[in-house]
Amino acid sequence: MIDLLIEFFQQYYYWILSLHIISVISWMAGMFYLPRLFVYHTRLTIGSDASEMFKEMERKLMRVIINPAMMATWVFGLALSFGQDSWHAGGWFYVKFAAVIILSGFHGYLSKWRKIFERDENTQPEKYYRMMNEIPTVLMMVIVFMVILKPLQV
Repeated sequence: MIDLLIEFFQQYYYWILSLHIISVISWMAGMFYLPRLFVYHTRLTIGSDASEMFKEMERKLMRVIINPAMMATWVFGLALSFGQDSWHAGGWFYVKFAAVIILSGFHGYLSKWRKIFERDENTQPEKYYRMMNEIPTVLMMVIVFMVILKPLQV
C-alpha cells in the first residue's frame, strides 16, 4: 500500500509540485498581509466603522485564504517529501522543515492576534506588528535557500 502511494506521488510529481507552489504563494501572501492589517488596525478607534471593517477583512483573510492555503501547503508538501524520499536528503531538508514548523507556529500567533482584535482587546502598539511582519519574510528566505541551494546535502 505504501509503495502504491509513493508511486502515485512520483507519477504526479509535477502536478503536486504545482499545487504546492500555488498554495505556498497563497499562504505567504496572507502571512505578509495580515500583520500589515494589524498595523493599520492599531490606529483605529475601537467600535468605529473602520475598525469593524478591519475585523471582517482579517477574519475573512484568515478563514478563506490563510488557513486553507496552509493546510494545502502541508498536504502537498508532505506528498512531495514522501514521493521524493526527502527525509533522507540531508540537513537542508530538516532546516527547511523546521522553518515551516516555525512558520506554522507564527500562523497560530496570527490567529490569536486576530481574535484579540476581534474582541477589541489589543494592547500591542503599531511598532510591534511592524516587527512581527518581518518574521514570515525571514522564514521564507530560509526555506527558499534550503530548497534551492541544498547547502547541507549528504
